[in-house]
Amino acid sequence: MDNFRSMALPTTSLLLVVLQMCALAWQAWALVDLRMEDTIDVYMDESAEIPCLYTFTEKPTMVMVQWFVREREGHRVRISYSDLTMQKVDENTSYSNRISVLSNSDGETLTIQDVKLSDEREFFCQVSGLAAGNGEGRTLLKVFDPPEAPVIEGVLSGVSVSGDSPLKIASCETREGFPKPNITWYRDHIPIHPTSGLANVVTLVTKESSGLYTVQSELHYKVTKEDKDAHFSCEVSYFVPGAVRTSESKGINITVHYPTTSVKIWKDWPEGLVKEKDKVKIHCQGDGNPPAPIIFNREQSDVELDSSQGLLVLKEVSRADSGVYECHSLDRDEVVDTLQLTVHYLDPAVVVPKDSEVMLKGESLTATCNALSSLETSTIWFKDGIEVGRGHIMQLQDATFDSAGQYDCEVTVPSLPGLLTSGSVHIIVQGAPQIKDAEREIELTEKVGAWVNLSCEVRGYPRPAITWSITGSQSQSWREVFKKETEDQVHSVVILKVSTHTIAVCNSTNDFGIETKTYSIKSIPFSQTPTARKTSADNSGVIIVVIIVSILLVAILGSVFYFLYKKGKLPCGRSGKQEIINAYSTKEKTNKDDIVVEMKAKKTEESVLLKGVNGEKKPPNDQNSTLSK
Repeated sequence: MDNFRSMALPTTSLLLVVLQMCALAWQAWALVDLRMEDTIDVYMDESAEIPCLYTFTEKPTMVMVQWFVREREGHRVRISYSDLTMQKVDENTSYSNRISVLSNSDGETLTIQDVKLSDEREFFCQVSGLAAGNGEGRTLLKVFDPPEAPVIEGVLSGVSVSGDSPLKIASCETREGFPKPNITWYRDHIPIHPTSGLANVVTLVTKESSGLYTVQSELHYKVTKEDKDAHFSCEVSYFVPGAVRTSESKGINITVHYPTTSVKIWKDWPEGLVKEKDKVKIHCQGDGNPPAPIIFNREQSDVELDSSQGLLVLKEVSRADSGVYECHSLDRDEVVDTLQLTVHYLDPAVVVPKDSEVMLKGESLTATCNALSSLETSTIWFKDGIEVGRGHIMQLQDATFDSAGQYDCEVTVPSLPGLLTSGSVHIIVQGAPQIKDAEREIELTEKVGAWVNLSCEVRGYPRPAITWSITGSQSQSWREVFKKETEDQVHSVVILKVSTHTIAVCNSTNDFGIETKTYSIKSIPFSQTPTARKTSADNSGVIIVVIIVSILLVAILGSVFYFLYKKGKLPCGRSGKQEIINAYSTKEKTNKDDIVVEMKAKKTEESVLLKGVNGEKKPPNDQNSTLSK
């Protein structure tokens, strides 16, 4: 009857219809078949369609359809009316501007635009066919609005494992959802269920002024050391039309504070073996969080070594730094780790004999080179940069002058290349003088007036003294032009002018004996050619004289021919002149060729006589004296 009171029918005929409907109500309700959905789901701000389908067992003369909505207070309010003559939306309701009704052969469909949360209520469809029957159906409209993605935050200060009860470790929030969403916590993707003394979840639900829900959840958890690597996350589940959906937050790590249970010590630098003067870095790290300060010391010593942030630096270590190093954290003295540090060394090489050793020619010598080391060593001997032996012992057998000199030994450690030391010994071989050349007596044949270079090179120790004795030549006609001395060698060169048969003797002497080298020089007249030659002879003077004489002859002949030509003594014809010229050219060419041939023949053997030992030309006065001869 409340429904009828809310109807506004303007005419008297319509009131009569109502009375007839009331009289026949019992029979009419059973004669109409009306169908509606129990619930219809819709997203907020979208459109909702509510169908009302009906059929009559008897064809009605008129059909009247009314739509109602249940208010929050519980009573119903009509929002739409239609019959054979009209179809209208009731005014002055919350749906006056948001609904429309579409009729078809099966019934009507109510469409609600821009659905709000307040639209989640019951909607009624009432159908009347008068005598053909009446019916009413209802549909509950459910509105959904998904919440925002969950936001998770961990406790920034960290959580200690020493607590006796669960402590807050993270919070999770999801905002503005409808209906109210739910939050579930996970550890490494495994759900966390509230457990007494281990885990507890505190949830706060806030309904905003918009009607949407914001849910905040706090996880209280009793952490252990193993939780330092765990990932915690939260998941929001919410309803949508026809389903339930979820949204998971990102995973976070919880900062877990726990005491040190073990420490580890290791050598960080250098890699491999350690030698003296190396810089050594030793690290030590505990597994506590936050890390406790680290203390270093030598084993069986309470003296704390200077370190910083778990790093011990030893600069230029020596063998005295070898030993066992240990470290422990400040919060747990009983938790210790140790490191054996061995500093390898190589002492300076000791060579025997020391510094120098004098031995007689033909003797043998054993030299040793040793260096104390913590590792196996290798020794190599060198002389003048050339390897002469391996091993710490060097044997010199049947010593010669060539055996003399400095011997260097180099000691290395193959397994640690940075270790190296060296030493040396100077060997002196004593003996009588020894001429370098195999021939002790040399015979020469040279022209009178020629200059001859005589060389004498001797080895011996003590260094020999060289003297020259010249017989058969004037003393002023020879002199020493070169002399070079070393520790055990002497090289002397004299230049001698041949005048008569000459004997030149090189005498070399020291404390151990005498050795001589003899030059026997046979002189021949200037016009003869030497028949035997064992060394260079100086004929430069002769060559120069020949050249000058040839030039003078050519000049004289030219003057004579010119004089005769002027006096008319020679034919004046062209052929005559040509003959003279040809004769002159032939003569000149012949003389020049002869001179050239002579120079080439003499150059190899005698050109050296114009030069000193060091490649310098003879002094002009010596050349002039040769020319005068």
